[in-house]
Amino acid sequence: MAGATLLFRKPRAESPPGAQRVGIIDIGSNSIRLVVYQGAARMPAILFNEKVMAGLGRGLAETGLIAPEGLATARIALARYALLAREMQLTELRTVATAAVREASNGGELIAAARELGLEVELLSGQEEASAAGMGVLSGIPDADGIVGDLGGGSLELVRVVAGTITDRVSFPLGVLRLAALRGGRGTLDRRVGRMIAEAGWKGRGKGLPFYLVGGSWRALARLDMHLSDYPLPVVHQYHLPVDRVARLGRTLSHISKSKLRGIPNMTGARMSTLGDATALLASVLRHLGSGESIVSAFGLREGLLFARLNADQRREDPLIAATRDEGQRLGRFPEHGDLLERWIAPLFAGEAPDAARLRHAACLLADVGWRANPEFRAERGMEIALHGNWVAIDAPGRAVLAQALYTALGGGLESPDPLPRLASAEALERARHWGLAIRLGQRMSGGVAAPLRRTRLAIDAESLWLVLEAGDAALYGEAVEKRHKALAAAMGRQPVIAS
Repeated sequence: MAGATLLFRKPRAESPPGAQRVGIIDIGSNSIRLVVYQGAARMPAILFNEKVMAGLGRGLAETGLIAPEGLATARIALARYALLAREMQLTELRTVATAAVREASNGGELIAAARELGLEVELLSGQEEASAAGMGVLSGIPDADGIVGDLGGGSLELVRVVAGTITDRVSFPLGVLRLAALRGGRGTLDRRVGRMIAEAGWKGRGKGLPFYLVGGSWRALARLDMHLSDYPLPVVHQYHLPVDRVARLGRTLSHISKSKLRGIPNMTGARMSTLGDATALLASVLRHLGSGESIVSAFGLREGLLFARLNADQRREDPLIAATRDEGQRLGRFPEHGDLLERWIAPLFAGEAPDAARLRHAACLLADVGWRANPEFRAERGMEIALHGNWVAIDAPGRAVLAQALYTALGGGLESPDPLPRLASAEALERARHWGLAIRLGQRMSGGVAAPLRRTRLAIDAESLWLVLEAGDAALYGEAVEKRHKALAAAMGRQPVIAS
């Protein structure tokens, strides 16, 4: 991939690394977007995200040109984004363009207009676009093993991802804005898709593997399915769409009213108009690849561009742990508290599987996020952050488990408010309650500071749950600490014991 174009470089020596602001302007075939990131390199927070549906790829297949109205809309959007980037004092700004600008005979006009605004456009090839999409999925789903499909306005990229790497990639002229011209008679689109996939050597390559969905049109399809099935958690990342449900959605779209579509949260008019074609394409691609299930990724090209810049050690970081640590340090009282708390309670849960242990770690990192809230609503605040936070590398059951741990840790008790029982098993929620009670004990015993956690420890055997204090720390075991020690021991079926 060509080197990044970095504009608006403003060294800010007084700012810590986490305060650096990086922006990406993504000139796609359907939309033009500016996203500004700030925070931990592995999982920066999004400070600003705005898109304009310019439709640069509309009519491109017939005319070979970006329409004048598309160019005009794009110029206005780019002028706004260039000005905002300067006002936001971005450390770096990267401007990339994909299929429509790459293929249109007048794409150079838009590149020249961007240059006049101080933006040097990096024109990504189809292979580079595919690589960025694959990297984006690996950034948000590190253990992804399957085929990534990135549906844009002008093209469809397929990428094989496994073991944290990209092994193969291909680009097809099957963007959602091109599909209307490819429909023809019954079965025409499916035959063309099948022929393209077979000629590229990808026929049947998805057998037994999930298909990871990238792109606004396919995310809109997932939102439609959530709405129709009354799914209790409106987070599309890692939402599962089996093949049979994709087929059912295709039939539903043939008679669903536009008014009903408009009632779906985050469903724009531009997405509504392409939803039928996007669904038909997905059904065809799944059929010819042989994939039995699709999984939505909220991360795609832009996140892939950021991920590709990281060194090997940074890429290996767990994005859930990186993000929850950053959140906990920003919102909590004591920045080192979460990691210390995790090590303090870990002896009670030594036999847990690695997947459960990482969720427990994330809960400890977020354990102090509700302290500024009204005391009556701290538990609800913790649950809301767990369920609706901008986390990746975590599915819906994992969010529910994290929410239960924080709800209990922040004083919500042992109940499981809706929608937690609809998302996770009773066994998983019970385990999370134990985490929450252990966190609650550690926070009360230590006052949230580091030294008491370093000098004390927990232990467990078949009958007892031990809190081990140094001789000089006996005063730490006050009435409130004793109460929480007893509550944790009772929940775990043990007797509370103090030792020195």
